[in-house]
Amino acid sequence: MTGFILKRLLWMVLTLWVVFTLSFVLMKIVPGGPFDRERSLAPEIKRNIERRYYLDEPLWKQYVRELGNVARLDLGVSFRLGDFRVSEVLAQGFPISASLGIVAMAFALSLGLTAGIVSAVRRQTLTDFSLMLVATIGIALPNFVIAGIMIMLFVFLLPIFPAAGWGTLGHLILPAFCLGAPYAAYIARLARTGMLDVLSRDYIRTAYAKGLSSRAVILRHALKGAMLPVVSFLGPAIAGILTGSLVIEKIFGIPGLGIHFIEAAMQHDYTLAMGLVLVYTTLLYTMNLIVDISYAYLDPRVKLE
Repeated sequence: MTGFILKRLLWMVLTLWVVFTLSFVLMKIVPGGPFDRERSLAPEIKRNIERRYYLDEPLWKQYVRELGNVARLDLGVSFRLGDFRVSEVLAQGFPISASLGIVAMAFALSLGLTAGIVSAVRRQTLTDFSLMLVATIGIALPNFVIAGIMIMLFVFLLPIFPAAGWGTLGHLILPAFCLGAPYAAYIARLARTGMLDVLSRDYIRTAYAKGLSSRAVILRHALKGAMLPVVSFLGPAIAGILTGSLVIEKIFGIPGLGIHFIEAAMQHDYTLAMGLVLVYTTLLYTMNLIVDISYAYLDPRVKLE
């Protein structure tokens, strides 16, 4: 286990370097710069500002300088947010985005697992068909469409939740549900498939033959095996929730990392955009590592190699 984790951490360092290099190249080849939209900026003042931030140096010098700063965990200052370092912006926005993502994943797992297990246990019934129909619709609709529908229903027709903002539990529930709903649909179908496969195994029939109740068989014996396809999906699901939160945060006006990421990309804020890309990459890689370890725990036949 220790050797596996160390090997993956080394690969994470290599992955971060590749992501850093590609992001640096892409940001530099895009026309424009962080100070091009200033209306009354004289050319000599603009040159002085670029010299202050080392933007007048050759690209290879800028690359080496930025790579060295990132290696020292110094992400620099934001070009467009005055008096804010990138680390300060991340410290302010990350807890908000993390709260949204955690609640969205909780919605996805609770709704998806419940629907999938119930559908598998009551297969070929009206309940099964109804739940899978809803899951299919959830897969087909992107989260921003679901967000529009939920806003019309629960903000305008039934004013239960606020339309936008942050600060109360009501501000969290609706965007978290909209963010997690498509993944709950995927999890429901995967959980149903996994549960149907496990329920056909010999040890499940043996458990029923011993006189165990259906509740005990499902929760104590079948659920662990049915979780395997769901756990495999958690890596892409977490990636989708992280990237999908950019749109949801913009729709609901949530001051998380998503809004900063969009603004940094539009305004050519190199340092902030780079910091956000590296943070997202680190989170995704870490979540995939946790999923791999969890998969090996759930299925002893899987060896960490």
